[in-house]
Amino acid sequence: MKIWSLIWRLIKIIFAITLIAVGVNMFLGPHQIAAGGLTGLAIILEAGISIDRSIIVYIGNGIVIIATLIFLGREVFINTIIGAGLLPVAISIIPQYTLVNDTMLSMVVGSVIFGVAVSILYKNRASSGGTAVPPLIIQKYLGIKPSIGLFVTDGIVVALSLLIFDVDSFFFAILSIFITMVVMSYIENGLNKKKRIHVISKNSDLIIADITKTLGKSVTCIPTKGSFENKETPMLMITVESSDYRKITEIVNNHDPQAFMVTDVVSDVHGRGFTYGSGSV
Repeated sequence: MKIWSLIWRLIKIIFAITLIAVGVNMFLGPHQIAAGGLTGLAIILEAGISIDRSIIVYIGNGIVIIATLIFLGREVFINTIIGAGLLPVAISIIPQYTLVNDTMLSMVVGSVIFGVAVSILYKNRASSGGTAVPPLIIQKYLGIKPSIGLFVTDGIVVALSLLIFDVDSFFFAILSIFITMVVMSYIENGLNKKKRIHVISKNSDLIIADITKTLGKSVTCIPTKGSFENKETPMLMITVESSDYRKITEIVNNHDPQAFMVTDVVSDVHGRGFTYGSGSV
């Protein structure tokens, strides 16, 4: 079973590396948008000193691989070797083609692709090398999210683009990094949002019975005491899929239109009913 897990991880790493190469060669590179990273630095140096971007990536990743072994350990080192070795190959294979003529649209699409790809690598404890590695080191030792670390390291590269490209390219690169960070942050915080609902009602028993019967969900009762009446009242807590939220509000309103209800959006839920088969939380 372990071998299949390793194979699946390798497939995801290869897929992510391919996405990065597509984003660089078909969306960002053709419009001279050096959106951070070693690939962005490669775009700058290729334009400035006419060295093929794949060669620059090879050299930069050699330095990064050594740092990975020292600071991040053997597992990440092995995964980084895979990503760092495949990226320049993918960049040299994927054609440098202007897929979208509009610079703004090309920047947005390329940034989203890049953000998704790097998130896939991070979730598999891997990277494409380059400036994708320092955020992992920063996260390990300082506890800062990779999306923030990537924003800082890429910002340095973008600043260098002013030496070669015009101001328009500079601001496109900044916007590209921001979009990439937002995409990564959204993926890190979860794509499948849930609703956590707290209800205080005089008819809590009826609400619990209806929720259990209608949705098959259990409800957690938390003892509370209001400061105004100094009276103990149970507070109901239930976590549901977003699609069930409207039904919950209907049930509460049907039994107590004056009920006090507070709803939070939660990004990650584990447990029976959500990650361990059927049942409820």
